[in-house]
Amino acid sequence: MGSSMFTSVSSRSAAAYKRVGTQTSVEGASPHQLICLLYEGLLAALRQAHAATMRGDMETKGKEIGKAVRILEEGLKAALNDAAGGELATNLRGVYNYSISRLTRANIHNDAPMIQEVIDLIVPVYGAWKSIATPAGQPAAS
Repeated sequence: MGSSMFTSVSSRSAAAYKRVGTQTSVEGASPHQLICLLYEGLLAALRQAHAATMRGDMETKGKEIGKAVRILEEGLKAALNDAAGGELATNLRGVYNYSISRLTRANIHNDAPMIQEVIDLIVPVYGAWKSIATPAGQPAAS
């Protein structure tokens, strides 16, 4: 599951990251770090959307779900390379599409448990991604 499963991940993820307005510097980040930043931004948006739903703040809920969907669609999903990533890329695309579908429903129905379901789905995926970190300056194994 090396960086080879991602297509020009640096430029595309950096651009997506800036588009979704996450306040983090992406300059000089490795492809692996960029994906970590996207997951962190996604989880932060999901947690804020969940909290907003619980307290009845529909404006914040909608804004944060929108941000989460954009990170999934324009960042994480756009970075997948099916040719290099094979079955893993296909499985991740399925997780991202399912998450987008659930978040769209959660937004319409103000459904906090559905948002939590997506958080519970993404946390282990992010954990797995973090665990393949390579030492600085070392290319990821393909």
